[in-house]
Amino acid sequence: METGAPGTTAVNAIQKAKWGEADGREIDLYTLANRNGLVAKITNYGATMVALDVPDRKGTMGDVVVGCDNLADFVKQTLYFGATVGRVGNRIADARFELDGNTYTLAANDGPHHLHGGRKGWDKVAWDAEAIETLYGPAVKLSYVSKDGEEGYPGTVRAAVEYVLTNDNELRVTMEATTDKATPINMVHHTYWNLHGGAEEDIRNHELALFADWYTPGMPPHGTVMPVADTPFDFTAPKPIGRDLEAAGSPGPGAPVGYDSNWIVNGDPGTLRPVAKLRDPKSGRVMTVEADQPGVQFYSGIFMDGSTRGKGRDHTRYAGLCLETQKFPNSINVPAWKKDAVLRPGQTYRHVMVHRFTTE
Repeated sequence: METGAPGTTAVNAIQKAKWGEADGREIDLYTLANRNGLVAKITNYGATMVALDVPDRKGTMGDVVVGCDNLADFVKQTLYFGATVGRVGNRIADARFELDGNTYTLAANDGPHHLHGGRKGWDKVAWDAEAIETLYGPAVKLSYVSKDGEEGYPGTVRAAVEYVLTNDNELRVTMEATTDKATPINMVHHTYWNLHGGAEEDIRNHELALFADWYTPGMPPHGTVMPVADTPFDFTAPKPIGRDLEAAGSPGPGAPVGYDSNWIVNGDPGTLRPVAKLRDPKSGRVMTVEADQPGVQFYSGIFMDGSTRGKGRDHTRYAGLCLETQKFPNSINVPAWKKDAVLRPGQTYRHVMVHRFTTE
């Protein structure tokens, strides 16, 4: 990880408290505060972002993360609130893949497909955690060992996630992994955002720009690439998310109306570059996202059905949105994308996201 050097963070910038027990382990909640009063809460259950307080244009702090009030509710929910998703985030078609002459069968936990690592993915396990004061701000580094055969995947994978709340009002997420046997890897950060910072508004009035001229239709995609121009998937200029929701239709069989697709981020994969800009006109909060991955899943919260609740709101459709930078979904089964999806011994998977918070 690029951070971790001793720095000038305030002594009380990191607090640790026992939060409960899950996955046979003690679960802790880490609270990070930067010099400007931003506060992030992270737990080692699922390497999960629990809360993030940022100011609106008037300086009033608000939590922009949609999620749960307590550990028990995080354990029960299946919406991946704030979690680090793996070993492979997003979908693998027909819950199977071939690699180096072997066929691997996975859990079909999304209709016929495999989703977000299986029935017990990395979002449902206890990670080891260490608080770190860095040159950039307070941080938590989390690590997990995924054993050979876990959820049907080959190879023992050593994974790590580092969250840094920088003194420049950034949330930096760095994900890394190594393996002892060739295996697919696509670690995904799955926070649901609502920049309103309260329970009153959904995200349909948020204005979104995606720095992407192409997208990969299908849930999961099978290799088709289409331009966004003159379609409801065109976010090259900022527009309210609700404007074209109905026109976007359903992303797949049985899915509600709305967005849940992968966009191809402009520029060179492997380089940190602009991905998205999200703005809430009411609060003035702005979040820009940069990352070094080839794609981004824009998910408009269409599968939230109100059956869960947290932070004063029912988790109804469009209550929050996800911007998940990633390898393309189902890459392991698409010849043109497959190489990008496989991690081999001696290589290090690395995925950097930067969320920057400002106001307008």
